[in-house]
Amino acid sequence: MAKKEFKSESKRLLDLMINSIYTNKDIFLRELISNASDALDKLYYRSLTDENVKVNKDDLMINLAFDEKKRTITISDTGCGMTKEELENNLGTIAKSGSLNFKENMNKEEKVNIIGQFGVGFYSAFMVSDKITVTSRSIDSDEAYVWESEGADGYTIEKSKKKNVGVGTEIVLHIKADTDEEDYSKYLNEYELKSLVKKYSDYISFPIKMECTHHELKDEEKHEYEDHKCVETLNSMIPIWRKDKKDVEDSDYENFYMDKFNDYDKPIKVISSSVEGMCSYKALLFIPSHAPYDYYTQDYEKGLSLYANGVLIMERCGDLLPDYFSFVKGVVDTEDLSLNISREILQESHSLKLIAKNIESKIRKELEDMLLNDRENYESFFKTFSVQLKYGVYNNYGADKEKLENLIMFYSSKKQKLITLKEYVENMKEGQDTIYYASGSSIAKIDSLPQVEQVKDKDYDILYLTEYVDQFAITAIQEYEGKKFINVESEDLNLESEEEKESTKKVNEDNSDLLTAMKDEIKEVSEVKFTNKLKNHPVCLTSKGDVSIEMQKVFDAMPNDMGIKAQMILEINEKHPIAQKLKDLYAGDKDEFIKYTKILYAEARMIAGLPVDNPTEISTLVCEVISK
Repeated sequence: MAKKEFKSESKRLLDLMINSIYTNKDIFLRELISNASDALDKLYYRSLTDENVKVNKDDLMINLAFDEKKRTITISDTGCGMTKEELENNLGTIAKSGSLNFKENMNKEEKVNIIGQFGVGFYSAFMVSDKITVTSRSIDSDEAYVWESEGADGYTIEKSKKKNVGVGTEIVLHIKADTDEEDYSKYLNEYELKSLVKKYSDYISFPIKMECTHHELKDEEKHEYEDHKCVETLNSMIPIWRKDKKDVEDSDYENFYMDKFNDYDKPIKVISSSVEGMCSYKALLFIPSHAPYDYYTQDYEKGLSLYANGVLIMERCGDLLPDYFSFVKGVVDTEDLSLNISREILQESHSLKLIAKNIESKIRKELEDMLLNDRENYESFFKTFSVQLKYGVYNNYGADKEKLENLIMFYSSKKQKLITLKEYVENMKEGQDTIYYASGSSIAKIDSLPQVEQVKDKDYDILYLTEYVDQFAITAIQEYEGKKFINVESEDLNLESEEEKESTKKVNEDNSDLLTAMKDEIKEVSEVKFTNKLKNHPVCLTSKGDVSIEMQKVFDAMPNDMGIKAQMILEINEKHPIAQKLKDLYAGDKDEFIKYTKILYAEARMIAGLPVDNPTEISTLVCEVISK
């Protein structure tokens, strides 16, 4: 029979379909199964609207078979089938979609989930096969026809020579020979085909059946097995997120999560959501009880599994989650997606943005609820993912701080446990207008900071910031419920009385030459001064400006030197014996005065958790001083 050419720029367009539009060869089976599902949906719809079409729903199914020797895969369905003209129009014209036409001609009140829209999914099969044979008989015809093609050169259509062909469509793919680059034979493997169905088409609403081989132990001593053939349904059909909640146990959700996301622990929280409206979707979300092993690496990929009418479109759709909720796992299933022609990539979509916004809001509200009603579990969650939430506070110039500031927690010096900013403000002293905080690598180290003493003596609570991201988050928030944050290590806590301030001012003025001499010896500090804020400690480092000492530690730890430094001040306790010692040395022994200056500065750096650049020199000076 004469070969016909495709009704488009055949070779060029088909090459585009095979080599450019689809990036993942595995999806050929998804596309053909989706087309079969559409055919079954169309037939079932016809049975509801045409009294002459009788259908037993139990007979609607998709069959999958393979022959390793003949190198064929066969996908057949008991759907509406195609006439000769439909074969010509739908398969002879690339990008002509029978499903799209059917959907457009339906009554608007009717709702049938037609998956195919573009009429190109069928041609993805040419990625793995060098010949495709389609045998189809329409519900409206007594004749079956065979469409066959070996690619862009064209196709043939002829009447089927088989007798008594049933209504429906059978597609036979002749799988390509293996090459050095591609292993096409893997698609002729029972396990591989079952895996592809499970991954992409598990929730097709019609059964996908395949004859499978099961190995049964015949003789345990001889390790002999006997093969048994049976027809197996490969897909689940109804996804757990579409089931009525009253029919699903907590353990069902937990098992689904552990199986799908390869976790050995149950999730700490399950969030089920069904939304109808401008954009309709169902979502099943999980908050893990622990971070994945690669969570804080560049290899980690955020995202939710995205389904369109139960067919997997993207395994990880990152656009559905903000970075600060990247730990959330789950699935989203919707009909309202604007997909590109291959269904592999999402186009810029208002619907997708709307879904993402709703999901973000839902996760946040569920976390707020857990914080309020399930504190123990929330604190467990927070200890695992606190860095991510705090990162979200200061990322993007603090644009999302108001969404997250009520979810973050810090250790309270008074309560000696984690508290929220709201709880801190609710327990502030009368007249207190400042939220105090201190930073360090651990609670114990912060507790021993000299600057902490003064604030505690005034009976103010202090938030202890122990993670590198903490102070950046606090800086982004700036103030909470009208209360400004202040670092206890900042230069001016303003906790002294006017009398104390005047006394300290006079001490610094009277010893200005001494302090200038110390400053000249210590180039890294912007100022040296006496202070009355220290109770028992002799010395400390404070900072002024936007960059704190803890921030400088973070910048110093980065691989590229950013040159960002804190503006540090060396403060000396005017009531400590060391103050008088310095005055005496400055008046009588300048060399010894310089030694003390260097030692005091090194001591202040160590207290602040900063490295001492010249430890050998300082060690020698200390030995010289204590040996006298």
